[in-house]
Amino acid sequence: MPLLLLAACQKDLETSPAQNEEIAAVAGYDKLKNDELELNIAGLEDLGPNARYEGWVIINGSPVSTGVFTVNGAGQLSQTIFEVPAPIGKLKDAAAFVLTIEPYPDADPGPSNQHLLGGNFSSTTATLSIAHPAALNTGFGMATGHFLLATPTTASTADELSGIWFINNSSGSPAAGLHLPALPAGWRYEGWAVISGQPVSTGVFMNGNMADNAAPFSGPLPGPPFPGEDFIVNAPQGLSFPTNLSGGMGVITVEPYPDNSPGPFLLKPLVRMIPNPAAAHFTYSMNLNPGSFPTGTAVKKK
Repeated sequence: MPLLLLAACQKDLETSPAQNEEIAAVAGYDKLKNDELELNIAGLEDLGPNARYEGWVIINGSPVSTGVFTVNGAGQLSQTIFEVPAPIGKLKDAAAFVLTIEPYPDADPGPSNQHLLGGNFSSTTATLSIAHPAALNTGFGMATGHFLLATPTTASTADELSGIWFINNSSGSPAAGLHLPALPAGWRYEGWAVISGQPVSTGVFMNGNMADNAAPFSGPLPGPPFPGEDFIVNAPQGLSFPTNLSGGMGVITVEPYPDNSPGPFLLKPLVRMIPNPAAAHFTYSMNLNPGSFPTGTAVKKK
């Protein structure tokens, strides 16, 4: 074919911007401008190098990713406006938004089990919370917690302020000190003692009626069948055991499972400062801490 004729044929195949819009409308897909979603979320934290946040809109019962982002140490999102490459008008049909925590790198194109926030759209806006049924399905309003200081895994009585156990002994008999809602898949509870400003894990567990999963710091004797830890051996760097927990803090967190970090996660539903001086074997009640829960909105934009 002569070059002149070839050029003419190529020109005939070109379309104007207006024609492109018409073709896109007929095909049911906006090739020129994707729908946009804006996130305004406070209370998130840096997940470190091995995890990312990912948003999802639920369209006709199926999750559609709105994109992946990170959060810096000041809680600022790396991105707040996300293009959603969906067929024309489909974003307006999204019923809900869900925020998940995803491993990085992530080989699975679908959402993980770690649903952190959710919200149903009312018109163009979804108000996000951990209590949404597609997230943790609880705001922890009915959660209660108690703990006492004791060291049941040692025979000594000189180190009784070096252990924390989530036990309620106010009736004279040891009972579960934690009453917590069941968590969905992808989440676990973890206990912590803050010692000289440093959080030290007391172990991971599913409910307050069971022992936690580890006792790396405890003494040689068996511990009670409840979450807790004695701090007798194997002190982390910067600390020495036995110690005195007076002036520290007892904390219960909700952790991603698998966990992205050895430190405490941002969800801390129960906390309590330990008096200084503290009393051994005295039952201390914990406080609800809803201020640790992230909140925000997802807004459909054009």
